[in-house]
Amino acid sequence: MSADLSAPTSATSQQKDLPNNSTDRGSVTAARIQTALDRPAAILPKPAPKLDKDGNPLPRASYESMFRMRSYMSPYLGRFVSMFVFGALSVGATIVVPLVTKAVIDGPVAQSDHRGLWTLGFAAMGLGVVEAVLIFLRRWTVSKATLGVEYDIRVDLYAKLQRLPMAFHDRWESGQLLSRMMSDLSTIRRFMSFGLLFLFLNSGQIIVVTIILLNLYWPLGVIVVISIGPIVWLCFKINKQYVSLSRRIQDETGDVASTVEEGAHGLRVIKSFGRSRYIFEKFDQRSVQLYDTSMKKVRLQSNFWTFLEVIPNATLVVVLAFGAYAAGHSLVTLGTLVAFTTLMTSLTAPIATLGMQISQAQETMTASDRLADIFDTEITIADGPAQLAQPVRGHLQLQGVGFTFPGATAPVLHDIDLDIAPGETVALVGATGAGKSILTSLVPRLYDVTAGKITVDGIDIRDLRLTELRQVVATAFEEPTLFSMSARENLTLGRPNATQDEVDEAIDVAQAHFVYDLPWGLDTRIGEQGMSLSGGQRQRLALARAVLTKPAVLVLDDTLSALDIHTEALVEQALKRVLVGVTGIVVAHRASTVLLADRVAMLSGGTITHVGSHAELLETVPEYRELLSADFNPQDEFDLLEEVAR
Repeated sequence: MSADLSAPTSATSQQKDLPNNSTDRGSVTAARIQTALDRPAAILPKPAPKLDKDGNPLPRASYESMFRMRSYMSPYLGRFVSMFVFGALSVGATIVVPLVTKAVIDGPVAQSDHRGLWTLGFAAMGLGVVEAVLIFLRRWTVSKATLGVEYDIRVDLYAKLQRLPMAFHDRWESGQLLSRMMSDLSTIRRFMSFGLLFLFLNSGQIIVVTIILLNLYWPLGVIVVISIGPIVWLCFKINKQYVSLSRRIQDETGDVASTVEEGAHGLRVIKSFGRSRYIFEKFDQRSVQLYDTSMKKVRLQSNFWTFLEVIPNATLVVVLAFGAYAAGHSLVTLGTLVAFTTLMTSLTAPIATLGMQISQAQETMTASDRLADIFDTEITIADGPAQLAQPVRGHLQLQGVGFTFPGATAPVLHDIDLDIAPGETVALVGATGAGKSILTSLVPRLYDVTAGKITVDGIDIRDLRLTELRQVVATAFEEPTLFSMSARENLTLGRPNATQDEVDEAIDVAQAHFVYDLPWGLDTRIGEQGMSLSGGQRQRLALARAVLTKPAVLVLDDTLSALDIHTEALVEQALKRVLVGVTGIVVAHRASTVLLADRVAMLSGGTITHVGSHAELLETVPEYRELLSADFNPQDEFDLLEEVAR
């Protein structure tokens, strides 16, 4: 396949993707200890549920998850405090201006005091300038704090996803995770930078201004207080409905993202089968569902905000009418009436935007709940306290191993016993669906055994640090995963400090010489998931990556399935040299691959039924003969390998 490949990655991007190439493995490990991967997330622990009088757990408060996120604000506490101080002072300036206006009208204007008029006029202008400066300082202060909180949560969330076992990722759609990582975090950031501040400031402004209005002229103040009652009642009424709709929208956004991702990754399959219309209808169905739910939320918001706009304006009309009557009968001064109406008008914006801020708060509660779903997931595969003695021999033992998927009743594997001596290679043979890939995934602890144990050099792998175990055990999968970075970075992913000679040797073993013919050689940036390469090229690159790590245990999960027979023979010949001194497990579907192994293990019915040499199993096990062809001649295979080698 011809590769449409981009220019090589820059040094900067390489440094972001991988540790510095000049470091050795020990220093790389030491550097990684300082990352979020090696510490728990900063989110506060989940509180114990409250119980009713019968001992049943009560529904948790809707703000609980959001409140747990406050720990991320601690490093920026000074900025958040400054934000509230600047905000409170700017609101204070807003409140003082009408009172100065009252003093101007009742004083210099009423008494024709021109000097006093200029003095109070400049004071009012000064307050306006101060208010503008305070608003600038508040926005400047809050930007770094809220972006920092968003960054810290995102890093912890990504680290958590990296630590969670494969069983978790099997259950979750990637679009749902992406939606939480981007959309939900943006919702939290917007609330912290705007909604949280003004939710408190506007509420405080409403309370303070109402008290001032009562002091200026209490009959009109009572009218304002009465008008606030329906607003408070409505806020509580729509809370549950709004939270429910927000959660549905965010979940459905994740579904749409998953559909888009599937369509992008599977575009070749979709086009080749002419199923574009089917995929589009699936996408359209989810998009329409998201649209309908969003419109329900919009209607709810519209009704709520309209109510918030109508009440203050209607109240203002009543206040003006009664105020004019009071001023006409000398019950209140003209300055007091102007100050009252100005302050009353200043409440219109806080009351109107209060609905938006409450909506933001409810969306943030929902977003926090969705993030907490991930943060609260138990990490079932964790580091152990033990260390392997150096040098690692690679003695691999499976003792009574069994595995059952979470939620399933029947085990996939059971009663598996296998002893692989250091430097020995065992071929794992079985029918499709027999559990070979699951068994190979148990060795690097992508999944944990549910029965029995697996040991390396006599130590249970559950007692080892995961980083150490996965340096000792390297795996090349049947479906290779490549990343959108250079071919060199993909090759050295497991061993960043590999020399050029070692890289060349691994490429030679995997017969991946095609990388030298790419536009920029090893520095060519391959496309997302390596889709610009053929299936065989991806497999060879993934195999070279596993070989380059120089592991004590090498697991090959049918990594030669996409190769033609001649390339496969060359790779197998090279692997024979590589596997000397390395403990190997090779999943095999072809007789030629079986020849790499010293012994063969037959997997059937979820357990290993036979172990022996290839010739012994051909002679004594009918099922094995059916899998690898009954008329297979080992000598013919050896002749083919010798011919290719010459």
